[in-house]
Amino acid sequence: MERWTAMKAHYLSPLFQPRCVVVIGASETEESVGARVFRNLLDAHFKGQLFGVNLRHPKVFGETVYPTIAAVPAPEVDLAIIATPARTLPGLLRECGERKVKSVLVLSRDFVAVDTRNRALLDEAVAIARRYGVRMLGPNLLGMMRPASGLIAANYQGKVKPGNLALVAQSSSVASAILDWAEAHEVGFSAVVSLGATADVNFGEILDFLAQDGSTRGILLYLEDVGEARGFMSALRAVARQKPVVCLKVGREPVSSTRAARTHSDRLIGRDDAFDAALRRTGVLRVPTMVHMSIAARMLAANFRTKGRRLAVISNGYGAGRMAVDRAQEMAVELPRLTPATVARLDAALPPIGSHDNPVDILGDAPPERFVAATEACLADPNVDGVLVILTPQAGTDHLATAQRMIELRRKTDKLLMLVWLGDKKIALSRKLLDRAHMAYFFSPEHAVEAFASLAAWAYIQELSLQTPGPLASRSEPDVGRAREVIAKALEAGRSLLTTAEALAVLDAFHIPHPPTLLARTADEAVAAAGRIGLPVALKIDADNLIHKSDIDGVLLNLNTLEQVAEAAEAMLANACQRLPKDSVHGIVVQKMHGKRHGRELMLGVARDAVFGPTIAFGSGGLSVDVFEDVAVTLPPLNDMIAGNLIRRTKVARVLGAFRNHPAADMEAVRDVLLRVSEMVCELPEMVELDLNPVVADEHGAIAVDASILVAPLPKGFRRYSHMAVHPYPAHLLARGQLKDGSACVFRPIRPEDADELQRFVREELSDESRFNRFMSTLKQLPPSMLVRFTQLDYAREMAVVAMREEDGVERMAGVARYTANPDAASAEFAISIGDRWQGKGLGAQLMTTLFNAALDAGLDTIEGDILASNAPMLGLMKKLGFAIRPHPDDASLKWVVKPLRSAS
Repeated sequence: MERWTAMKAHYLSPLFQPRCVVVIGASETEESVGARVFRNLLDAHFKGQLFGVNLRHPKVFGETVYPTIAAVPAPEVDLAIIATPARTLPGLLRECGERKVKSVLVLSRDFVAVDTRNRALLDEAVAIARRYGVRMLGPNLLGMMRPASGLIAANYQGKVKPGNLALVAQSSSVASAILDWAEAHEVGFSAVVSLGATADVNFGEILDFLAQDGSTRGILLYLEDVGEARGFMSALRAVARQKPVVCLKVGREPVSSTRAARTHSDRLIGRDDAFDAALRRTGVLRVPTMVHMSIAARMLAANFRTKGRRLAVISNGYGAGRMAVDRAQEMAVELPRLTPATVARLDAALPPIGSHDNPVDILGDAPPERFVAATEACLADPNVDGVLVILTPQAGTDHLATAQRMIELRRKTDKLLMLVWLGDKKIALSRKLLDRAHMAYFFSPEHAVEAFASLAAWAYIQELSLQTPGPLASRSEPDVGRAREVIAKALEAGRSLLTTAEALAVLDAFHIPHPPTLLARTADEAVAAAGRIGLPVALKIDADNLIHKSDIDGVLLNLNTLEQVAEAAEAMLANACQRLPKDSVHGIVVQKMHGKRHGRELMLGVARDAVFGPTIAFGSGGLSVDVFEDVAVTLPPLNDMIAGNLIRRTKVARVLGAFRNHPAADMEAVRDVLLRVSEMVCELPEMVELDLNPVVADEHGAIAVDASILVAPLPKGFRRYSHMAVHPYPAHLLARGQLKDGSACVFRPIRPEDADELQRFVREELSDESRFNRFMSTLKQLPPSMLVRFTQLDYAREMAVVAMREEDGVERMAGVARYTANPDAASAEFAISIGDRWQGKGLGAQLMTTLFNAALDAGLDTIEGDILASNAPMLGLMKKLGFAIRPHPDDASLKWVVKPLRSAS
């Protein structure tokens, strides 16, 4: 069932693991790209057959060079490396297709994006490659490398060591720079891929291959831009769950200046904010420099981990310890106070002078025993997640013996132990010893702290990436139909900005609280409205396409008498009619003042990123929003954890707690508004921007005092949730059914919180035979990694539907069916399990029908799967459901079943 990434890996095997390579050039010089690549493969001792084809001068590559690819004597060619001018590419790809070459690497660098002729050539080449089933990487790239097999298929001059890190880079120049740096620092690679124009093989496919690659333990990414967000997110999330991924991205540009920002959210949320948010949701660690990339990657690939950000520092030199402390404070690494028990233990083991709290100063003459005693005490402290030990070579220190004791200590703890041996010549033997023992050691305190910060950040974003927000089951259902009706009327009228009354109606539909509000068309109506609502009130002008009412003095607060209301309303209407087109002014919004004496003003917003779609912002609100620009950004959908993380990343979070005479704000109410906004984003794709400013929060709750909503028509062919980079929980697929015995059953997409129930289902509801039929193994229960993979889904590429029944007041799983989309994005492979006591009751047919609906909803055309030939009941169900049953092409013990979905719909 887990074939999606495995199939992609299989499709790319000829590219990454070729047995026969042909280099095609068209130059008469020894310095040509083709000649350089050919020499690279020879010098690296490529472990396969190697042939050269030169269209002009046979001897450039060597003695045995062929004039065309058709003349190459090898029975099969896995990879053709093309280093010829752009104009030759279509013809060469046609030749490769006719020769049944499986993949091509196009090193041609003369494809210019703005050159329409070359664009047409490239489009023609891609069409030819697809016609023949040839996979193409490039053009405009440095190349690709698999150093362990000698596949240095790149226009690169330098040595590349084998290793366990993969490098994927969008820039050839940066890839070359990273390789040069890696050579100097003896960093090796399992694979190096320059992406180039990605005309065929794309970023996601490369990551899917690396996810399955046994020689890759960590991945380095250099990115400049992102194409299609859903595929980018899906591929990154899949690989980052299996292996650490570290990303360096350039282009921290501000919001585009080609148009003026319309809402606060649109102005405050930049492209880089959206990219940062995307990486957090995928579990990828972003770093600012190549040095940070190296440090983080080597630590993660070496499997060093920390569960938190709390670091204890031990040093035999005050100055060296302060270096670590200063960097920790700069990087928000927590230096916790040690427990009284730990301090007492240190008091007993260390000299009376020096610090016995964090950082711990064990004095310059510390022998190995003192280092060990302090380190053991700090590692045992429950307030500590990792320990950094710094040794400076002073009179009395035994660096070699201390290093040996640290190695022994590392074997006894599950916490992170990091070492810094300062100096050079005196401690050279220690460093060699630490290196052989694969210890986490560094040359400076600052780099050690940076590495710890990276590991802590990675651990946290891994936790965030596993968050798959489910439906807001514990909250009242929104009236999505009513909200879309309001938006449709505004769009029919040719308006992109909802009126205040319309915006508040949308908030009502999603149960977002706001003060009592009435629309008045005249000053007299405003007075009447104030009398009905109750004083004090606020007045706000209501007009078409007016987002910032205060720009035309269109807001007045705390009007305490009806006389003030009358006077202010008359003046406000007159001013608005002077400064705005008269027919655009609808009247005045009369709103009850919120009356929150301890209220904190917040801003919640939505803006649409060109790549990642809707983004949600949270920060300081009111008039200060434009001054302080205190905002944090994330991608929807949200759950409690993601919403809480969003709040904590802002400065205003500090004033939401209790201070002075202000009681703490109701954080659950603030999170609830964020979750409601997330629901709006998911279910209202027409909403492109939203400002809730201010949202006022106090100890009694949170209310939206003002709202601006911008909408736009949906594009043709819009599919549900296609506007989002992260697919939300597909609650609309829930269905109810009845079994043959009359009992009720609910069919719905699986959720992360179903993990324990799925484990129970496999363990208790399936017999040994049923487990073997499903998993083709004798496992008794799902291992943790499989349990996570089966319940924390990327709904963009896979789906699992569970059948749930209520037994004694508890929801129990009776069956589960799932599909995983194939690389063609048109078909999917499925699997199904029915609990033994529920077989023969009609459950399987209903479960599969729900799965068919989900596949159709995702735009799939065909569903197919493997079934054991001995599993007669399942084959009978497949025949009943309209599947064609065929012999399996690879395994006689299996049947291959296929069903076209469109004809069945």
